[in-house]
Amino acid sequence: MGNRRPLDRFDSIKLKLGLVIVAAVLMTVVLNEVGIIWGLTAPARLVLAVGFALLLVQVLAHGMTLPLREMAAASRAMAGGDYSLQVTATSSDELGELARAFNAMAAELAETDRFRRDLVANVSHELRTPVSALRARLENLIDGVEAPDPELLSTMLAQVERLGRLVKQLLDLSRLEAGTMPLDRHSFPVRAVLEDVAREARLSDPSAVVQVETPEGLVVEADAERLHQVVANLLANALRHSPPGEPVRMLARAEAGQIAIEVLDRGPGIGSDEVERVFERFYRADAARSANDGGAGLGLAIAQWIVDLHGGTIRPEPNDPSGCRMVVTLPVSA
Repeated sequence: MGNRRPLDRFDSIKLKLGLVIVAAVLMTVVLNEVGIIWGLTAPARLVLAVGFALLLVQVLAHGMTLPLREMAAASRAMAGGDYSLQVTATSSDELGELARAFNAMAAELAETDRFRRDLVANVSHELRTPVSALRARLENLIDGVEAPDPELLSTMLAQVERLGRLVKQLLDLSRLEAGTMPLDRHSFPVRAVLEDVAREARLSDPSAVVQVETPEGLVVEADAERLHQVVANLLANALRHSPPGEPVRMLARAEAGQIAIEVLDRGPGIGSDEVERVFERFYRADAARSANDGGAGLGLAIAQWIVDLHGGTIRPEPNDPSGCRMVVTLPVSA
């Protein structure tokens, strides 16, 4: 941040300008008196006083305008993609506040640029994997290396479905970030959404064991389709990490003017060092396993966006004695 300058302690740019003017006038008066004592002529006294006054103003004004010059240099660097420059923000006046706001903006832009680069890299990787697999299988079919048997076609269909899920998730994420996904709020029973999600999970995987525990008559005002998407993402994660045959429970209850929805599994759970990262885009707590079964690391990021739009919260908690407990809270009414 640099050392504090002579006028940094004052919290108003107007006061600083006034002090600079007063200092210049006093310097002029003092030097004029000194010139009289020295026996200088009037023109000589005028030149001496003006020269020293300009020098004083230059010194004081240079420190006052330093943040502006640094902001100009930082802006040019940011235009070239360098967000590392920081503006000196030691003063308490309006320029100091502007400098601090500029530094905060630069930090946010740097983080956004990092997310953009990571997004491009991750999307490229996620798309390349199923595309490469499809290409290899199609080449084998064309060359006659493999016969078009049901198992092969099923594998290719799974890769196409993975691509479709990834594209849909990316579109949802872009709409959510752009604020172009309006919510269609209306009142509906929570149990209906949980039952629908459980039914879809059982159809997709007949071996899935999903238990729904929620009282009848529990109603929430929300976007039913988006809430379905949130619960489906949470259930998919829970089933993915649960031991085979182990039931996954979905609960809902009313508490303190809110509706709490929980998805509980008996998987390995989420480590304390990963709690803050599980909602990051493309982050996987179990990278190797998720990559193999189609998880792209976008489900929880999308779920958090949707819950935030509803004015609710989403958080992971331990599920004693083992597993993860994802808790979503939503206001009863908008």
